Amino acid sequence: MTVDTKKVVLITGASSGIGQASAQYLHQKGYQVYGTSRKAQRNPSRNPSKVSQPKSAAAFPMLQMDVDSDQSVKRGINYILKKEGRIDVVVNNAGFGIAGAVEDTSLEEAQALFETNVWGAFRVCKTVLPIMRGQQSGHIVTISSIGGHIAIPFQGLYSAGKFALEGMTEALRMEVRRFGIHVVLIEPGDCCTQFTVNRCRTVASQHNQAYAQQCNAAVAVMEQDEMHGFAPEKVARVLERIIRNPSPRLRYAVASPPQKLALVLKKVLPSRLFEFLLMKYYKL
Repeated sequence: MTVDTKKVVLITGASSGIGQASAQYLHQKGYQVYGTSRKAQRNPSRNPSKVSQPKSAAAFPMLQMDVDSDQSVKRGINYILKKEGRIDVVVNNAGFGIAGAVEDTSLEEAQALFETNVWGAFRVCKTVLPIMRGQQSGHIVTISSIGGHIAIPFQGLYSAGKFALEGMTEALRMEVRRFGIHVVLIEPGDCCTQFTVNRCRTVASQHNQAYAQQCNAAVAVMEQDEMHGFAPEKVARVLERIIRNPSPRLRYAVASPPQKLALVLKKVLPSRLFEFLLMKYYKL
């Protein structure tokens, strides 16, 4: 086992999708991986620092930790620190999707999304940074999205959350560089996971006919693209390369060639033309 594979890795939102695939992949490579989810145990105790027992030697330990709660995040991270003595890698992956027009999104729905997708990552970073500064080393990897560069119609609040993560991560990277901490963004495109079936629809979008036809058409395109997307293990492999890299770059897009091309086109095309092409793609 190499020095790299002895690293202690914390991955939030590891009960499914990219988080689960990444945790399993790194665990099989020999890393000491802790996954987290809100419901890691069948009978959750009041102490979220307890881990569920692996069902087999191939399973990584799951920690019950709610990224919406300051107390839960602190207890979970303190548990790992007490058990392992260090935390080398944190992967901010916990999050969910929401579909609906901006007008059809309530403040409460928007706040719930930001609470998990943005403030959850913020809480984890705030808690782990003093540990990594003390170590003078560490990797903080945030799972963003192509939607953090290109706003997706009828996923406006989801894109807004990813845009926010991109800005926070850019700033954080410069702030902590001198402490030996590497801060990185992974930006997946369409990935075949449970994210598709777990995507929430805003309440108003199910009743307001003003946007219904366009919303349904756009979401149908998204769902088809996701169902035919790449396997989440592709992100896991990129994640390991980042961890092993002594000087990783800021962004890693993990996407199909057309989606990578779209990132380039947004930079070079007139905004009206790019907007026209995007609307045409989503059948608007």
